[in-house]
Amino acid sequence: MIVMGRGHHTPHMPALPPRAMHLASAHGIMDHEMQGRGMGQYMGGDAMMERVLIIDDHPLVRDGLRSVIAISFDNIEILEAASLAEAVALLEKQDNFDLILLDLNIPDVRRLDGLKLLRQRFPILPVVMVSGAFDRAIVQDALAAGAAGFIPKSLKRSGIVDALQRIVAGEIYLPETMGEVPPPSVEEDDIVRRIDSLTPQQKTVLGHLVRGRLNKQIAHDLGVSMTTIKAHVSAILQKLGVLSRTQAVIKANRVGFSGD
Repeated sequence: MIVMGRGHHTPHMPALPPRAMHLASAHGIMDHEMQGRGMGQYMGGDAMMERVLIIDDHPLVRDGLRSVIAISFDNIEILEAASLAEAVALLEKQDNFDLILLDLNIPDVRRLDGLKLLRQRFPILPVVMVSGAFDRAIVQDALAAGAAGFIPKSLKRSGIVDALQRIVAGEIYLPETMGEVPPPSVEEDDIVRRIDSLTPQQKTVLGHLVRGRLNKQIAHDLGVSMTTIKAHVSAILQKLGVLSRTQAVIKANRVGFSGD
């Protein structure tokens, strides 16, 4: 499912130098984070996200995004990389992330080459592009290259949290000004095929995962043992080609699977 933003961003940004744009955006993120601290836990309460990697060459931008995410999502581990090379080195050691936030203009790559490399090397990891400036062409190119969404740095804190929640829920987030969106991708067709390969019992368990149920709750609801549910979950992750429950839910929601 593809959704548009809710108008929290500035569609036409002034022509600032790239570094000035990054620094200004970082200050804006942190200002909104401080103003909206009280509602962060509520907004992130339903989203299942445990590990996030932020890839941006500007420390202030990374700090701003880190602050927003840390306050809005409970018990989340946030790692950072200042370059694509640093990020790849980190991912080669541990790739069990629920989401990657990638700066569009990171210095050691050209435009979408970083996204394409991450999708090629780590295809199961959702990658979201983040940028201070954007146009329709670059957003559509990012989606075609496999991006899970495109978040403007000009969004308010609440808008960034809303965008992340929607992406974790399996939606593809786009700036509100994008207008018409492309048809379902080859990746979505692959997700449908993988879900179709699940047994009826596994589809039922996946439906419970989508609704945010824990293994213990699912076992109680279905009248089976925890061992049985763990076996089903492991099989689901393997068939969907993911490493975590969160990634499985993202894929299921992306094609509108509810288990009903």
